[in-house]
Amino acid sequence: MHPGEHPGAAALLSSNGASAPLRTAGIAGLGMAVPPKVVPNEPIARRLGVADGWIETRTGIQERRHAAPDATLVALAAVAAREALENAGVEATSLDLVLVATTSQDKLLPNAAPLVVAELGAGHVAAIDIGAACTGFVSALDLAAAQVEAGRAERVLVVGAEIMSRLLDPDDRPTAGLFGDGAGAAVVTAGGPARLGPAVQGSDGVDGPELIYATNEERLVRMAGQDTFKHAVRRLSESTEQAAEAGGLALEDIDVFVYHQANGRILKAVGERLGLPADRVIDCIGTYANTSAATIPIALVEAQRAGMLVPGARVLISAFGAGFTWGAMTIEWGAPDA
Repeated sequence: MHPGEHPGAAALLSSNGASAPLRTAGIAGLGMAVPPKVVPNEPIARRLGVADGWIETRTGIQERRHAAPDATLVALAAVAAREALENAGVEATSLDLVLVATTSQDKLLPNAAPLVVAELGAGHVAAIDIGAACTGFVSALDLAAAQVEAGRAERVLVVGAEIMSRLLDPDDRPTAGLFGDGAGAAVVTAGGPARLGPAVQGSDGVDGPELIYATNEERLVRMAGQDTFKHAVRRLSESTEQAAEAGGLALEDIDVFVYHQANGRILKAVGERLGLPADRVIDCIGTYANTSAATIPIALVEAQRAGMLVPGARVLISAFGAGFTWGAMTIEWGAPDA
């Protein structure tokens, strides 16, 4: 099949008319980008009128990155995307689909995805924003896998990017020190070396809407911290067990757990609830804070840099966000195509 060609419905049927088995989809390359400006806890704590160390004790965060006033989400996303494309050995012009998970696009319209496509010089590629808050990257990765497995796409770029600093009230204790800015990306291809396993996703539009929200009028994130904490621990734990089971794995078979970097205490609580070895749970929230849809790909890059994503490593990713939304999936790193 030549680049740009796609199999029709007939190509997905075997000679006797039965549905052909789905092919595998996998991550071929990762990338990340963060703004250069580092913001430590001290000026935030001083403005909030809290003791030095208060933010780190409650969240595990030591610092975060904030974008410059003239920086754009699109440019940040494109930097992460270019790194992922380079690591995958994939040209932007050969992409079939670009999915951008974000809550903080530069404008209400247009969406971020078509602008990221233009920034990459990828041509008239299909482009869609994914709005699932902090779960967005996991949701987009699941959709990318489905497109590739079904033969509707060969190469999909998945980006999680946020400039959350523009959605924060600097005087709001629950959120002022919690969020940072950043972007991460993954290139998903047919037969990609990091094979994507089954995914589970869920939502709760009954309890969730009043606990994490931002109105059109105010455009600032508001959160009921303690209630959100309880829901996050429960859903991250449940989805971890469900995704592992769907992949035919026990928790002790998982080598690396990559959770949404929402709060250091949430990571610890989930680990304790599931009995996970601490050295298998990625914790990079201290450096980057909560970058919403970007935390999972950034954490994957951090795990890769730490030498944890070796061939054959079994990885589980899980995220929880406003809505509520949540999702999890397994990845077998470096597994060859079947």
